[in-house]
Amino acid sequence: MSVFSVDHLRVRFGGVQAVRGVSFGVESGRTLAIVGESGSGKSASLLGATGLLPGSASVEGNVLHRGQEILGLPDRDLRRLRGPKIGFVFQDPLSNLHPLKTIGDQIGEAISVHQKRITRRQKHERVLALLDDVGIADPQARFSDYPRHLSGGMRQRVMIAIAIALDPGLIIADEPTTALDVTVQAAILDLLKRLQEEHGTALIFVSHDLAVVSDIADDVVVMRDGLIVEKAPADDIYLRPRQDYTRELLGAARLGGPKSYAVQRDRQATRPLLDVQAVARSFGSRPVLDDVSFTIGEAEILGLVGESGSGKSTIGRLIAGLDRPDAGRISLQGRDYSQPGSSGILPGDLRKSIQVVFQDPYASLNPRRRIEAILADPFVIHGTVDKAELREKVRQLVTDVELPHDVLDRLPSQLSGGQRQRVAIARAIALRPSLIVADEPVSALDITTQAKVIKLLARLRDKLGVSFLFISHDLGVIGELCDRVIVLEKGQIVEVGQTQRVFERPAHAYTRRLLASIPGRKRPPAEAELEDVVYG
Repeated sequence: MSVFSVDHLRVRFGGVQAVRGVSFGVESGRTLAIVGESGSGKSASLLGATGLLPGSASVEGNVLHRGQEILGLPDRDLRRLRGPKIGFVFQDPLSNLHPLKTIGDQIGEAISVHQKRITRRQKHERVLALLDDVGIADPQARFSDYPRHLSGGMRQRVMIAIAIALDPGLIIADEPTTALDVTVQAAILDLLKRLQEEHGTALIFVSHDLAVVSDIADDVVVMRDGLIVEKAPADDIYLRPRQDYTRELLGAARLGGPKSYAVQRDRQATRPLLDVQAVARSFGSRPVLDDVSFTIGEAEILGLVGESGSGKSTIGRLIAGLDRPDAGRISLQGRDYSQPGSSGILPGDLRKSIQVVFQDPYASLNPRRRIEAILADPFVIHGTVDKAELREKVRQLVTDVELPHDVLDRLPSQLSGGQRQRVAIARAIALRPSLIVADEPVSALDITTQAKVIKLLARLRDKLGVSFLFISHDLGVIGELCDRVIVLEKGQIVEVGQTQRVFERPAHAYTRRLLASIPGRKRPPAEAELEDVVYG
């Protein structure tokens, strides 16, 4: 009998039918992966089934927990179920942990809410055991830490500790590794797999990426537009997919690494555009970058990869003029603009030459302004066109990033994540810069949208001749887009070279460790025809 099952589940938000009659179940000791693009209904299905949607949502169908109908139970009864019977691990641990409560108190609270008679000493010992169980070193020292003191991976381990605190028979993990770098992601997946094997727990793992779940899933449900398009054992999904949409997801998933490498250019024929020499940067007493040197050529896409905290984004901010180094030199086309120790924005001509695309397109776009006004800003601020030309320039930008012109009248909230990121890219190319710093520009997007944005960036490089510093923790993305790659560890460059050489013949042990952490390395490659999937 299934630990948890849904039958003909339907979820409606006002006039929008988000989930349209889905059915699935999971048994003890098994992992069910629910996979699909953003908006496919994955999370809505599970939140609706467990009573976590707002009261404005309408949920219908049947939801059984160990044979008992739970849909429609009073909130009091559902609260008794959530925690002791069903544990939850959500995507962003920072927003799900209380910033003003210690780690020990938050895990302990999850226990004492449901176990009223537990003593303070028993609870303390249980929390320490949980921290140790999820792989956090020195639990006694971490007990009094706040979430801000922990890395993203450690915060997610705390969330898992809370989820397993009462030994539930089911854990629901909703995109638990999306914001994590590749090595931390691999460690979290291994942790969930180990805990499941040790405790016989059923696991439902929600993701947009078939590569991420490839080594953990026993069964896979593929969702699209609120419907299940394919449901089968994992091996059948990965080796014998029946539906075109499943093949599309597999083609985008980069199982085991990139399916192809960016076109390798003749390095002798590419003139240097940006030169970074012996750059160092510290924050207080903590060194972040040490003696970093590299160049970016004209019309080159240079990848910068490393784990969280390696200094990638700091390099991006220095190059974009949003920060200054403590030592070293940065120059664009021979013009030094680094000015160690100083502050202030770049001169206007350099500001036009260097633009930035940030990770979260919603946070980097003014939510109260329409897209047309957002895209007009670069021209207005720098006074490069008159009013008669302005609308035509803005319409051309939208065309360049392959968006329909009707987006100009919309607000950012009325666009999908991929559309918002295209708007951010359009704004970055408006003044035809020489260099764009792209800091994790696809990490917040689902896998098929990532593939489309990657191809868009490659086409813009070819069309406009713009260079990119592409910062990412995702080696698969780096492999498919970048001409060369820099590997950064703890603020130092440990390897640099053409992308294909670095991926196939890594020289440094750290690079080999990053490559070994790519999702899907343990799974046989999918059918040959999946490599021919083309994205628009």
